[in-house]
Parts: sequence; C-alpha cells; structure tokens
Amino acid sequence: MLERQRHPEHAYRACLGLLSLCKRYGEARLEAACAIALGLGTSKYTHIRDMLANGRDQVQASTPEWSAPAHAHVRGPHYYQ
Repeated sequence: MLERQRHPEHAYRACLGLLSLCKRYGEARLEAACAIALGLGTSKYTHIRDMLANGRDQVQASTPEWSAPAHAHVRGPHYYQ
C-alpha cells in the first residue's frame, strides 16, 4: 500500500483509515477482509471498507464441485491413453 502511492502522506492516511475500520468492525473481520483483498490483488481502502460494510468478509468461500456432464459426446479417460 505504501509503495503504490506517489506521496507517502496519502499512503499513511489510507493506513490510518484501515486502522479506524478495526474500531468499527473488529480486528478479526478486518484481517479477513484484508486477506480476501490481497487474494484478489487489491489493497485499496475503499475495496476493504466496502467488503466490511457488505459483509463479504463473513461469506464462506465455496468452490463448486465440478464434474463432467454425463452424455455420449464426452470422451472418457480411456480415450487419452
């Protein structure tokens, strides 16, 4: 976050803003939101603030189980040997 800003003062203000979110939402939620944001490749204050406001930090990440459709047009593993 500090390297992204042209002027260090702007980066410090963003960091102070993040720390102020800790007072409102708690340390655990802020940590979760920051982890999600870093996973998405962002560290902007507004993204983290919006995640906390919308409760996106509390949503469990679910990855749907993918399976190949079962019909005659799908080649099985024996085809590729």
